[in-house]
Amino acid sequence: MPTEARNPRTTHLDSLATNDLVLLLADEASRAVRNVADATPSIAQAVETIVAALASGGRLHYVGAGTSGRLAVLDAAEIPPTFGAPAEMFCAHIAGGSAALRQAVEGAEDDGVAGEGEIRQCVRAGDVVLGISASGGAAFVVSALRAAKGLGASTVALCNVAASPLALAADTVILLETGAEPIAGSTRMLAGAAQKVALATISTAVMIRLGHVYENLMVSVVPTNAKLRQRARRLIEMLAFVDAETAESLLAASGSVKTSVVMQRLSLDVQAAEEHLAKHRGNLRAALGASGT
Repeated sequence: MPTEARNPRTTHLDSLATNDLVLLLADEASRAVRNVADATPSIAQAVETIVAALASGGRLHYVGAGTSGRLAVLDAAEIPPTFGAPAEMFCAHIAGGSAALRQAVEGAEDDGVAGEGEIRQCVRAGDVVLGISASGGAAFVVSALRAAKGLGASTVALCNVAASPLALAADTVILLETGAEPIAGSTRMLAGAAQKVALATISTAVMIRLGHVYENLMVSVVPTNAKLRQRARRLIEMLAFVDAETAESLLAASGSVKTSVVMQRLSLDVQAAEEHLAKHRGNLRAALGASGT
């Protein structure tokens, strides 16, 4: 298996000076991340599948074990505050449960019965299940995808080995051929780095397609702390063409960047601005364009 093979470029790791060691590890990681661009067609296909499902009331479920599971939980956790999406829209399932986030739960990835049971409890037709496994052989993840397909959900595999059980179980396969790791079998390194970038790319592209980004601005940000409140105010200043004081006042009234911008640009009150946005599925560009602004 490629992820278990010995990397000929790193056989001298333990004899390198620290500077050279760090440089080699960083170079290997950057090489791995370039695999994400090579997988553009399949990633784009997955994004379109997920967008269609979420737009119709479905949900995205991530399923992973070990490093892949932790990356899945991280990506799912970051979407609601960044894009204002409902937390229940993105569900992450890790082999071994929440305890596996902090400490390895031995044997959890081999428990296919648990993977199937996890999915049968919460997945329904119209959802998308994204399985993540470097080797593509984690029974928890493979069984989860097979169960999801039986329930009428769409399935996507994100793996680093071609023709793996996970790839064969999925409707769409995203293959990141990162090859041999710097330390043989340590897929937290190259495979993990590529998976992290791929997951962030998928979720970000999905949120952009669903109208949670205007130009390259995070207009659906939820201002839950001081830093995010400052960001929200700056966005309102930029997009509503107002000073800081007016932006703060608009934000206080609406609690939302998009609503504030629509209020100011279209001379609407909070309720009317929210209704106008809702008519355009929360898409700020569409809401402003519909008015000729």
